[in-house]
Amino acid sequence: MSTVVASAGSKSVESSAKKGSANRRRGPIKGADGKLSPEFRSRRAMNWLVLGFTYSAMYMGRYNLSFANKALTDTYGWDKTQIGAIITAALSIYGFSAIFNGPIADRIGGRRSMLIGAMGTVVFNFLFGLGAYLGFLGTGAFLLGYFAVTWSLNSYFQSYSALSLIKVNASWFHIRERGVFSAIFGSMIQGGRALIFFIGPIIVATAPWQWVFFVPTVLVAIMAFLTYKCVEDSPEKVGFEEYDVQDASSGDTGKVDLKYVVKKVAANPVALTIAAAEFCTGFVRHGFEQWFPRYMQEAQHLPLTSPIFAKGAGAVVLAGIAGAFTAGTLSDYLFKGRRPPMAFVGYFLIMISLYVVYKAPSVEAVIAAFIVNSFAISIVHSMLSGTASMDFGGKKAAATAAGLFDGMQYVGGSFVGLGMGWMLEKFGWSSWGLSMIGFAVLGGLLMLALWNARPKAGGGH
Repeated sequence: MSTVVASAGSKSVESSAKKGSANRRRGPIKGADGKLSPEFRSRRAMNWLVLGFTYSAMYMGRYNLSFANKALTDTYGWDKTQIGAIITAALSIYGFSAIFNGPIADRIGGRRSMLIGAMGTVVFNFLFGLGAYLGFLGTGAFLLGYFAVTWSLNSYFQSYSALSLIKVNASWFHIRERGVFSAIFGSMIQGGRALIFFIGPIIVATAPWQWVFFVPTVLVAIMAFLTYKCVEDSPEKVGFEEYDVQDASSGDTGKVDLKYVVKKVAANPVALTIAAAEFCTGFVRHGFEQWFPRYMQEAQHLPLTSPIFAKGAGAVVLAGIAGAFTAGTLSDYLFKGRRPPMAFVGYFLIMISLYVVYKAPSVEAVIAAFIVNSFAISIVHSMLSGTASMDFGGKKAAATAAGLFDGMQYVGGSFVGLGMGWMLEKFGWSSWGLSMIGFAVLGGLLMLALWNARPKAGGGH
């Protein structure tokens, strides 16, 4: 028996030695000068680049529906309320799924949950496009139901994306870096949006509309493979020491279980206030993004292939990138890590731009308002869903916080499908911009209430 014990002990020592050896494969996170080592920076760059481009590709598989919106009406004769039913079903599923999937991602890790989300996106984007060939479903309620269910399932898997990315990055980025790096990630996400804005109209104009779903299927599949090969959850997973990122998890030794993440997030008044603001963001953001291509077609009489539309769409994307960088830089350096002040600025700009859209004095003024609106929405989104979730959830509960914030945004967005479709049928496009202004006002007031909020190490706020 002693031999067995000794053998077991030697194996344990050998295992520990191997583990210790693995942990010594790489140099320290910081050099003698206190700065991050080149080796750490290099490995982190590969991690976040691959992860960011995966999320960017998934964005293509989420916003492609807006470019097929009118094509579905032209093909099947469905009105805006029926198309809105697909949007509402999908955004509702996304919203509630993100809230419940956050704790799952905190338990299984961001890398694994991103892979789950990406593969689901591949399957259900393909199946949505396939619906065009399923003649036995007819062109009425059965086919509409098929599209609603398929797009809702796509949204379920899409809901893993943001919280997975945030979960991974919370372990790799110090709180003082997060504003700027969230801006970089926001730019990469806007890259996916830019690509679908660029190729979406071309695909719909030159090929069957279903190809706007098949192309993202291929791109997401490629990025899922690269995520599997290149991304790791934390520096420790690749041999570095643990990185103290000085967020709400620093110094907190609590076990990461459902009780922990609920206490950290759902019982935190700051987090709940941000969640309420994100509900407002969702109504404004998705009210704009889900309907603006059709608005340009019907209210401004511009085809998707119009040079004016193409330039305007490109400017909208660039404005989103600028908004993320502006918010990240100013929140890190001017506001010393506080996110609500920049989010307030974003809400204020949204109010102004939506009022211009409501008045619609000219197509040029509307496009300018769209550009400002995109800039402002990106400010709010990058500050709250992208950065505050890492700050206030901490790296141990970042996915739960992200799920709550992002989920509430999509719950708010769900009202712009069926409800906004009905409103547009009844009152026309003149009601569109006005319907979103009140939510921007409420979001701004909530940010005023949180003006000085910032996380403290050990879970305080």
